[in-house]
Amino acid sequence: MKKNILVVDDSALMRRVICDIINTDNRFQAIDTCCDGQQAYEKLKMKRYDAVLLDVYMPRMSGLQLLERIQAEHIDATVIMVSTLTTEGASVTVQAMELGAVDFVTKPENIIEAKGQDFRKRLMEMLQAVLHIDEPQIRTAVRDKTRITPSVMVAPKSNGTPRHRMSSPRRVNNRIVALACSTGGPKALHTVLPSLDPGMDAPMVLVQHMPTGFTKSLADRLNELSRVTVKEAEEGETLEKGVVYIAPGGKHLEVVCGANGTHKVHLNDEPAIGGLKPCANIMYQSLKNSRYDEITCVVLTGMGADGTAGIEELDKSKPIHVIAQDAQTCVVYGMPRAIAEAGLADEVVPLESIANTIIKNVGVK
Repeated sequence: MKKNILVVDDSALMRRVICDIINTDNRFQAIDTCCDGQQAYEKLKMKRYDAVLLDVYMPRMSGLQLLERIQAEHIDATVIMVSTLTTEGASVTVQAMELGAVDFVTKPENIIEAKGQDFRKRLMEMLQAVLHIDEPQIRTAVRDKTRITPSVMVAPKSNGTPRHRMSSPRRVNNRIVALACSTGGPKALHTVLPSLDPGMDAPMVLVQHMPTGFTKSLADRLNELSRVTVKEAEEGETLEKGVVYIAPGGKHLEVVCGANGTHKVHLNDEPAIGGLKPCANIMYQSLKNSRYDEITCVVLTGMGADGTAGIEELDKSKPIHVIAQDAQTCVVYGMPRAIAEAGLADEVVPLESIANTIIKNVGVK
C-alpha cells in the first residue's frame, strides 16, 4: 500500500515540484496539498497522513505555529521540515525539531535546483528512512548476544578476545564520550544533552549529519537548554570536561593530542566520505591515537552505518564501551542497528535512558 503524503508550502510551483517527485515513486503518493499551516491544520484534524512535508515560512499560520498546534492538541503527525539554507532558516528549523518535527530537508534556492537530482534524492531518501520503507527485519544484539543486566555484561571483542566490561565508573581521569547520529538526531539530542549532569567527568565530541550553518544553530539552542556547555567545535580548542563539541557541518572532526596531556579539536577539510561531512568514522578513528584511557561511544538514530567501521577500528586499540539507542525509540534504526549487528553494542537502551547511561560510564567530577 502506498504511503500518503501531505505537502504544505506557500509556493504553488514548489508544491507541484515536490508532488511530482513523490508521485514518481510507486511507494508514495502526494494525496493532498496546502498553501499554509491553517489549511494543513484543518486537514490534519480530519485525516491521518503517513508523513507531512512542511514549509517554514507561510502566511496565516507558519510551520512553527502549526507544530505548536499539533503538539498542544496531540495530533498524530510525522513531520519533515523543508527548510531554506540560511542562518535564520537554520535557527527556525532547529526550533521545529524541538517542537516535534523528526528531521528536515534543505529547500533549493530556485525551481531549477528543485527539479534536480540532488533534491530529489535527499527528499526520497528522507521519506524512505522516516517511513521505514524496505527496512530489514530489526534485530537487536549485544556483544555476546546474552540478555543479562547491561551494567555487568561481559562481552568478546570482535576478534573473539574477552573484554572486561565496566560495572561502574573506575578511578580513571582520562575519559571521553564520542557520539554519532543522523536522521532524527537533532530531535534525539534535545532529549539527551539537556539531561546530562553538568559535572560529567569527560568531554564529549559529537557528529550530527547536518549542512553548514545548521550545526551552529543546533549547538546554540542545545546550550540554552542544557546544564553542560554545548558549542560548535572550533579548530585548535582544548577539550574540557563537561563540554559538548559538535562537529561543524562541512568539516570532519578529529581529536588530536596537545601539550601536557591535553587533547585538541582538529577540523579536517578532506572530501566527504560516502557523502558525509562530517563523518563519524573519521572522529572515531582519530581517537585511536589519543591518550584517553576509556572511550564511551554512543550511536543514536540515523540512516546508514556511519560510525560502525570507526568503532571497529577503535576497539582494536582502546578500551571502549558502546551504547546504542534501541529500535523502538529511533526515528530511523540504521546506525544503531549496524552497531548491534556488528556485535559492537555493550548496551542497547531507549532514548530517555541514554544520558544516565553515559553518566554511569564516565562518572561525575
